Amino acid sequence: MKKFLLIALAAVAGLFVYRQIQADRAEQDLWTEATDAVPAGSGSGS
Repeated sequence: MKKFLLIALAAVAGLFVYRQIQADRAEQDLWTEATDAVPAGSGSGS
């Protein structure tokens, strides 16, 4: 029974770490997109 609890706890901890990494990566992608320079020619000017 103790082994099962340890495995379940490790799985929950692994899931938590995985989701935190995904959230951090998504936030970094947003910052990168927001702070990237706009390429020339992509504007709607004439």
